[in-house]
Amino acid sequence: MKTLTIGLTQSAAVSDPAANLDTAERLTREAASKGAQIICLQEMCSTLYFCRREDPDHFDLAEAIPGNTTARFASVAKELGVVIVLPLFEERATGLYHNTAAVLDADGRYLGKYRKMHIPEDPGFHEKFYFTPGDLGYRVWETACGKIGVLICWDQWYPEAARLTAMQGANVLFYPTAIGWLAEEPASIGASQHNAWETVQRGHAVANGCYVAAANRIGTEGDTKFWGQSFVANPYGEIIGKAPVDQESSLIVDLDLEQLQEFRRIWPFFRDRRIDSYAPITQRWLDSQS
Repeated sequence: MKTLTIGLTQSAAVSDPAANLDTAERLTREAASKGAQIICLQEMCSTLYFCRREDPDHFDLAEAIPGNTTARFASVAKELGVVIVLPLFEERATGLYHNTAAVLDADGRYLGKYRKMHIPEDPGFHEKFYFTPGDLGYRVWETACGKIGVLICWDQWYPEAARLTAMQGANVLFYPTAIGWLAEEPASIGASQHNAWETVQRGHAVANGCYVAAANRIGTEGDTKFWGQSFVANPYGEIIGKAPVDQESSLIVDLDLEQLQEFRRIWPFFRDRRIDSYAPITQRWLDSQS
C-alpha cells in the first residue's frame, strides 16, 4: 500500500450509552462513506467522561471485551470493510476495570485489545479510582490496512510509550482521547495546555518516523469543556488534518506511506539509538551524584 486513508470521529456524549453507541456507529459509517480504511473512535465512546468525580455506581457502565459492543462493531467493520479502533470501559472482573480499546479488522475479526497503561489523577480526571493500569504491554496489530499501534489519552505524554509501540513496526499511532479544560482554565492557561498536548504528539511522530492520530471528544460535561480538535500529524510533525473545536466530525485524512519510508531512510533514528546507554530510563528518578 502506498497510501492509507484514516478517519477520526469526535462527538459530544450523553448519559445514555445506547445513544452514544448509535452516534459512534453513525460516524463510523460516515467516515467509511468518505473513504476511511481505518477508523478510530474517541476514548470511552459509549459513556460520558464519568471520571470527573468518584462514584462507585459508574462501575455499572463497564462491559466485557470482547462482548456485545465489540460484536456489534465487528459486524459493522465486516459490512463496511474497514478497521475499527473501539475504545470502551472494560470490566475484567468485579472490582477490576480497565480503560481499553479493542481492535477490529476489516473482515470483522477481533484482533485484540490495548489497556491504558498510564492512569492520571488530577482535578476533574479521577481515573485512578476507576481504572487498573494496563498489563498487556504496548501492542501493534497487523490489520488488513497495515500495522497500527493504539495508546490511550494520558499515554500521549510519555515518549517511552510511543517509542515502544513504534519499535514494533507501527506506521500509525492512534490515541483515543478525552481531554479538555476545566471551567477556570481557558482564559488563563488553556491555549498553552492545548499547545503542549498537540506539540508532544507531533514530537512522537517525528521521533518515531510515523503518523500520529488523536481522536478527542467535544461538548461540556460538568465543569469540563472538551476541546475537540482531533488531528493527524505526519512524520515531520506537520498537522495534515484537524477537526473543529466544538463540532461533531468524522475527520478524513490521507496518509502517504511512501513518505514514511523516505523519512525513516533520511533520518534513521532507530539506527542511531544508543541502546547501551539507556538502562537508567527504567528508574523512577536519577538522584544527583555527590
